[in-house]
Amino acid sequence: MVPRALTIATSDSGGGAGIQADLKAFAAAGAYGMSALVALTAQNTAAVTAIHELPSAFVVAQLDAVFSDLGVDAAKTGMLFSRRLIETVAGFIEGHRVPLVVDPVMVASSGAKLLEDDAVDALVQRLFPLATVVTPNLHEAEALAGGPGPKRELAERIHELGAPAVVVTGGHGEAVDHLFDGSEHVEIPVERHDVAATHGAGCTHSATLAALLARGLSLDEAARGAARAASAAVEHGFPELGAGDGPVDALDVKGRA
Repeated sequence: MVPRALTIATSDSGGGAGIQADLKAFAAAGAYGMSALVALTAQNTAAVTAIHELPSAFVVAQLDAVFSDLGVDAAKTGMLFSRRLIETVAGFIEGHRVPLVVDPVMVASSGAKLLEDDAVDALVQRLFPLATVVTPNLHEAEALAGGPGPKRELAERIHELGAPAVVVTGGHGEAVDHLFDGSEHVEIPVERHDVAATHGAGCTHSATLAALLARGLSLDEAARGAARAASAAVEHGFPELGAGDGPVDALDVKGRA
């Protein structure tokens, strides 16, 4: 049976991040993609101009529709925005445990705030314990850990908050993602590209990781595959699109043209 991957996240009307990026990444990684939307954004490469939250009952209805009929081999969460939405998603996942990648989306590449202040505690307390792995970028890791530090230390601090495993991605300096599974530290080399097309890179990373877990890969293998996919998506991205950082290309459309 084809591996089935579910994204629980928000729509990006610009198509570069969010649900749209996740579904492209699922397809590129060889998984059948499904989605449960929690909110909608009016968004492009330069800004998020409006956010519309969906009712909790409708979020649960989407999740129930997917789990009850199609089935889910792995899932990821992306932008969940509010305490209410986080608690809704966590409440459902508690009764439907699958390998889960939690991408703690806090700020868009345009600088727009994507997680309300009072939602951070709910994310940590309700969703982190349900995760297989949490995948913050460096800035998100520093915010969650309560201050700056090397990726190794940040990963340990976030693990202490209840995340079973952590991958800290991005940042300047040495080009590595840092994986900590609670006992072992692993540095994953990342190829960097000087291309102004990073919109959706984090979503592509976490979605690819979820798809590879759905395919049965180990966490180490999936994290390495996700790093390669996110790097390639930036390399093949579209810097000419939009006034901000252009969207990544998880499917390498230009290479197929």
